[in-house]
Amino acid sequence: MTDLESVPGRAPEVRERRLAIPDHLSPFQVLGENDQALAALEDVVPDTDVHVRGHQVTLRGTEEALRRSEHIIRSLIEMAAKGQGVTAEAVQRAAALYGDDRLGGERIEKVLSQAVLSSRGRTIRPKTLGQKTYIDAIEENTITFGIGPAGTGKTYLAVAVAVQHLLAKRINRIILTRPAVEAGERLGFLPGTLNEKIDPYLRPLYDALHDMLDPESIPRLMGAGTIEVAPLAYMRGRTLNDAFIILDEAQNTTPEQMKMFLTRLGFNSTMVVTGDVTQVDLPGGQRSGLRVVEQVLSGVEDIAFCRLSSRDVVRHRLVSDIVEAYGRWEVGPGGNRESRRRGGPSPSGPRGA
Repeated sequence: MTDLESVPGRAPEVRERRLAIPDHLSPFQVLGENDQALAALEDVVPDTDVHVRGHQVTLRGTEEALRRSEHIIRSLIEMAAKGQGVTAEAVQRAAALYGDDRLGGERIEKVLSQAVLSSRGRTIRPKTLGQKTYIDAIEENTITFGIGPAGTGKTYLAVAVAVQHLLAKRINRIILTRPAVEAGERLGFLPGTLNEKIDPYLRPLYDALHDMLDPESIPRLMGAGTIEVAPLAYMRGRTLNDAFIILDEAQNTTPEQMKMFLTRLGFNSTMVVTGDVTQVDLPGGQRSGLRVVEQVLSGVEDIAFCRLSSRDVVRHRLVSDIVEAYGRWEVGPGGNRESRRRGGPSPSGPRGA
C-alpha cells in the first residue's frame, strides 16, 4: 500500500511515498546484493532519496521522481517474485523502459523477465523493448529481418532462439551463414584450408554458440550436421527443411544474393536475417540486398521487419553514445547521408593537412 504525504519542513514539491516489500520476499531479493539495486535506483533517478527499513521502502523526492521510482521498484518486486536475480543492470534497464515511448501498455517486468534460453547456468533474456519485440517476431513469423546498429543483440538473440528450438526438438538443425564480403567470396584465392579461409568471417557466430552450448558438444554437433556454419555462397542450390537459418551481416549481400538466400527456405523452417544498413562494405557502390528487400517484401504475410535502435544497445554504454553520435554526423547540417558515409566532403569543407 502507498502512503503519500507532505514532508514537514521541506519544500512543498518534495513528497514522501512508502512501499512494502511482500513478506514472501526478502529485501535482499528485491534490492540485490549489497543493496546494489538501491544504489542504482538513486543513480538513475537522482531526485529521489531511498531508505529501507525491514520490508518498508521510503522514497522522498519530487512527484515525477516518486512516480518513476515507485514504478521501477514495483517492477523489481515482480521480477524477484518470478525468481529473477535483481542487479544494478536490471534497474538501469527498467529505468530506460519507463521512458521508452514504445512501451505502450506493456509491463516493464514482463519485458525483462521473458526467458529466451536457459543454458550453462545462465538465462538469456531480452533487455530492451525492441529486443522483446524482435524475439516475439521471430517466434510468430517464418522470416524475420532484424535491422539495427552494433550491440543491439540482433545475431546473439537469433542464435539463442535457434538453440532453444533445437533443444526443444522443434527443428533438426541450425544453419548460420554470412557473406564473406572482405574476400569478395573468392575464398579460393586465399591461402589455407577451407576452414582456415572462412573462420575469420564466421567467428562471431561461433562465439555466440560457445556462450549457449557446451563447447565440447559443438564439434560433435557440427560433425553430425546438426549445426552448420558456412559462407553464404555455400547456400546456393539447396533447399533447407526442418532448420533454423540465420543470415548475419546481411547488409553485405547484393539483391541477387538476398533473393538466392530467401528462396532456400524449406518446410518447417525459420529464417532470421540480421544486419546494419549503415555498415555496408560492398565494393563499387553496389546496392545492399538488405536495403532493397524491405521495399520488395514489405507487407508480405508471415514476414516481419524489426528495427532496433541505439535505445536497444546492450553493450558498454559508450557503444550507444557512439551509435547516436555517428547517426547525427551522417545527417548533419548540409550533410548527405550517403556522401558522408562514403567519406565525401564534410559540411565544413576539406580539412587542412
